[in-house]
Amino acid sequence: MSGPLALVGGSPFRPETEVEAELVTGGTDEVLVVPTGAAYEHPQRLVDAATERFGALGVDVRGIDVLRRPDALDEDTAAVVRAARFVYLAGASPMHMRSVLKGTPVWEAVVAAWHDGAVLAGADAGAMVLCDPMVDPRGGAFTVGLGLLANVTVIPGFDTWSEDAVHRTRALSPRDLVIVGVAEGSALVRDPDGGWRGVGPSGPRVFVGGQPGSLADLPR
Repeated sequence: MSGPLALVGGSPFRPETEVEAELVTGGTDEVLVVPTGAAYEHPQRLVDAATERFGALGVDVRGIDVLRRPDALDEDTAAVVRAARFVYLAGASPMHMRSVLKGTPVWEAVVAAWHDGAVLAGADAGAMVLCDPMVDPRGGAFTVGLGLLANVTVIPGFDTWSEDAVHRTRALSPRDLVIVGVAEGSALVRDPDGGWRGVGPSGPRVFVGGQPGSLADLPR
């Protein structure tokens, strides 16, 4: 059975991001942080923030430098990811994260670990790229993601999007696409039984084919 999946709408590794405390209650003793989306923006800062956040929860953090495509092609690195019981994808650039991870041993290891019951979390770019299609943040249109979640698009930081950007994305949506907007500090969570729920102060906003929907529209 696949493990819990958390799509965090931004502001990860802060005390007010409730879902992180929830995700470690299952006995996880180490979080593996993959800061690929911050490759050009001081990735160690994300690892340090995660270390402080999870350390306060009694959990160790290990950062792994999958920052360029050769890193993601490395079999030893993939073995580390495959053995992890909690993988956290983080950073702000979904386009870079996709170009580094897509079709690589490290990405295959992420998927295999999750299917084997590991916790998988993604914040910002990490939430976006798990979907296919994903939103291109440069204009609000759709592009190819990593495809863990098919026919689902997550928009992190939805509370910071302008009305024009939301309108454009909804207008461009295919009829059967489920779009979920997740506010900063909140999360969309898929439990191991396949059910979906929101965690945090702001509930997810769901659209199907650009029209209002509900969490029941998400695939189990």
